[in-house]
Amino acid sequence: MPEEVLFKTEQQHTRQEIAAYLREVADKLESSGQLHLKAGAQSLEMAVPERLTFEVKAERETSSDGSNPELSIEFELEWKPGEGGDHGELHIA
Repeated sequence: MPEEVLFKTEQQHTRQEIAAYLREVADKLESSGQLHLKAGAQSLEMAVPERLTFEVKAERETSSDGSNPELSIEFELEWKPGEGGDHGELHIA
């Protein structure tokens, strides 16, 4: 199935700034489930359902010679209209 990017932004931020973004998303998920994303001329509104799949992935990417590894943590919310997912309980400490 082909992927269509509806919205994308990538910028450097401090940990505190990123925590503020994540808190805002958490507040919106907990209350209305309505997310409004805006960056420059891009804008997108999404209604997030009550049940969805939450994926957490930690990765290490290295170049072919093994130098300059890049570490990442990805948080992804995903759903198909009319479906929910359950793959075990997640604990973040």
